Amino acid sequence: MRKKVKNNVSWVGYVDWELDRFHGDDYSIFNGSSQNAYLIEEEKTVLIDTVWTPHGPDFVENLQSEIDLNKIDFIVANHGECDHSGALPALMDKIPNTPIYCTAAAVKSIEGQYGKRGWDFHTVKTGDEIEIASGKKLVFVEMKMLHWPDSMATFLTGDNILFSNDAFGQHYALGELFADKADQTLLWHEARKYFVNILNPFANVLAKKLADLEKMALPIEIIAPSHGAIWRDEPMQIVQKYAQWARGGGGNQVVVAYETMWGGTEKLARAIADEIYRQSPATRVKVYNIATSDKNEVMNEIFASKALIVGSPTASNDILSGMSGWMAFLRSLGFKGKKAAAFGCYGWSGESVKILEAKLAEAGFEVASPGIKSLWNPSVEDLAKIPALVEGLLGGSNLNEDAGENGATGSNLKKYVCKVCGYVYDPAKGDPDSGIAAGTAFEDLPEDWGCPLCGVKKDMFEPYEE
Repeated sequence: MRKKVKNNVSWVGYVDWELDRFHGDDYSIFNGSSQNAYLIEEEKTVLIDTVWTPHGPDFVENLQSEIDLNKIDFIVANHGECDHSGALPALMDKIPNTPIYCTAAAVKSIEGQYGKRGWDFHTVKTGDEIEIASGKKLVFVEMKMLHWPDSMATFLTGDNILFSNDAFGQHYALGELFADKADQTLLWHEARKYFVNILNPFANVLAKKLADLEKMALPIEIIAPSHGAIWRDEPMQIVQKYAQWARGGGGNQVVVAYETMWGGTEKLARAIADEIYRQSPATRVKVYNIATSDKNEVMNEIFASKALIVGSPTASNDILSGMSGWMAFLRSLGFKGKKAAAFGCYGWSGESVKILEAKLAEAGFEVASPGIKSLWNPSVEDLAKIPALVEGLLGGSNLNEDAGENGATGSNLKKYVCKVCGYVYDPAKGDPDSGIAAGTAFEDLPEDWGCPLCGVKKDMFEPYEE
């Protein structure tokens, strides 16, 4: 069935309630997802994107129940990946002469996946336009590497809708369609998880593209991505959040991630977590055994942290194989501005800590060394080394960074904690990335201010008790 987006624009996509994995097995999904396609019915009828290949027959059947397919004047393929173009073969079998507008790179990716079928491609670039009605036109904006070289967005003037494809989306099934109808905690969690695991590797490109969009001065009233919720209530809030995330996450949180063989490395992980709390009670600590924890969720938490401490025992002169793959994924995400350290147990050769330190440095972390190495199991002497390691990671001046000490401006003002992610708003520091100066009381924050880590609004905060 179609669902109205605005005026003559309808959603005609597919809500995938049962989906639990994506990109092969590389992205976990716990709240479903959607592949969003849109139908514009003006003087010209335009289809924006399709759906994933397995749902192609259902998509075409639904579409032809809503409209005579021969009335479609042209199709816009914002991105060639099969979760957006997968229904094209079935659709084009029915309307083979319908023009397809896309980037030159998208022609390559679509033909590479489905073969050269003689489809009528029309390539576009940033600034190209097509009039679809009196006073209404489509404006194309290339979005290279967000997240494929073939990606673009399409802006509909008049209704002022940006069809943003993969940018600004989430893997989140939402029958009500719009972000303002969603569970806000889930929405923002999934939005950041999507950004971290899919778009963060291209954060530098994203920052430049957001600047380009700002220069175009498009009067955006709705952002309609290709996955998840549509942003209609304050749509620029997700753009602003992307701009902030592109600068790098990192709050008063530390992640301890480890894999263990016979329990010794786990003992070190727990001792390190306890020491972080002892030195800095205001710092949130999260501990994960990566063998039993979802990697995408853990990466989401690392993004929101200022430091990462990783542990593995030595096995066959190396780290455990699960940790090796996990570290490769960590490196691919391109985190920046974070500290890290390593730890692990060994029985004979003991290479794991040095290997982890090298991999952390390759992944862009500032590594505090030496890490903690324990022969067989942690000894009293090994455990005695943990306080210095933790102090080096937290930084001497930041051991209790939410305590408001040393007479800082705003130190007598009350702090508030986010009930969703644990971020503590400290008036002594403000929120410089969001333009909030040090000394700004929580009560004086703008009503549109949101948590720097998870994006929820002020009403999701409560007084912080130290």
